[in-house]
Amino acid sequence: MTEKFKNKYRITSSRLQSWDYGWSGAYFITICTQCKKHYFGEIINNEMQLTHVGVLADIFMLEVKHHAKNTKLGGYVVMPNHVHAVLIIDDTLNRRDKACLVSTTITTTEKSIGQQRFQNQGKNTISSIIGSYKSAVTKHAHRLGYNFAWQSRFYDHIIRNGESFNQINDYITTNPQNWKKDKFYSERGDM
Repeated sequence: MTEKFKNKYRITSSRLQSWDYGWSGAYFITICTQCKKHYFGEIINNEMQLTHVGVLADIFMLEVKHHAKNTKLGGYVVMPNHVHAVLIIDDTLNRRDKACLVSTTITTTEKSIGQQRFQNQGKNTISSIIGSYKSAVTKHAHRLGYNFAWQSRFYDHIIRNGESFNQINDYITTNPQNWKKDKFYSERGDM
């Protein structure tokens, strides 16, 4: 019988085993499209020109901070076949706000369409945030008639200090200008 990770999964996790990805911290994330196809657009004159699916990827990345508890978005960029983002989980926000806020409004269980975009339930981890993001982009791309798919996994790097944070943000900012040097670079991909 095949060995299972945590007695559940057949594929071993590529995540750092000694780290809880729900802990407060900054995380550099890279999410690729399936077969690294250029679903999101092309770099023209060192600027990213987004397709309709690229616009979805861009908009939903901006929405992550509204749907994932205690999460802020650092730098991010949508590239032809991948997305880079810095996600910052700050668990102290939740504890501080819970102690200070008292609701005086009547609540309803009916959710708006905007609230239904992300299905992030339960513990706020990088995997649950990315899973919800990927699901939202895929769902809306399919709804618009695009045959879009993500690579099943994503890459992560735990940012451990300010210098690394600044280097990663610089990398994200200049990524379109350095596209031909990027490890994910490929000529225009067929969609």
